Amino acid sequence: MTSDSRVGPPLFGSERETLRAFLDYHRATLAMKCEGLSDEELRQRSMPPSTLSLLGLVRHMAEVERAWFRRVFQDNDAPMVWSDTVDFQAAYDADASTRREAFTAWEAEVENSRRVEREAASLDQAGHQPRWGEDVSLRMVMLHVLLEYARHNGHADFLREGVDGTVGA
Repeated sequence: MTSDSRVGPPLFGSERETLRAFLDYHRATLAMKCEGLSDEELRQRSMPPSTLSLLGLVRHMAEVERAWFRRVFQDNDAPMVWSDTVDFQAAYDADASTRREAFTAWEAEVENSRRVEREAASLDQAGHQPRWGEDVSLRMVMLHVLLEYARHNGHADFLREGVDGTVGA
């Protein structure tokens, strides 16, 4: 990792601005952890028999973005990217994946998620979570996805250290 171009969240901001900024900060953190690595390095697993790799995390987060923004607010029946059965674990197996494939899918889902959030009248906008059979608010979705990134960025620190010995940001 050569640079840190992430923009931190505001010290004072509305709830929506703060959630949006923290979510984008964590998205940028995942991208930064993958910066400068080859496809082979991105596919490097943490330890057998785990399939966890940085590329697998990127693929997984594409599925998370899709499941929580596209499927909840746009199309409850939208298929997952790498699974026909809504299996989030399938994305972790990145053995045949490339940076281009994974990042193209992830970036498309991030842009869709941003559009969904921008177009929502408020954080109270309701969408239907098909896996739960329940309605959820945009606020809950943004917070849930933010926490997913935070958790997985901890894994990304460990994985990046295993590739090149860098310390987490």
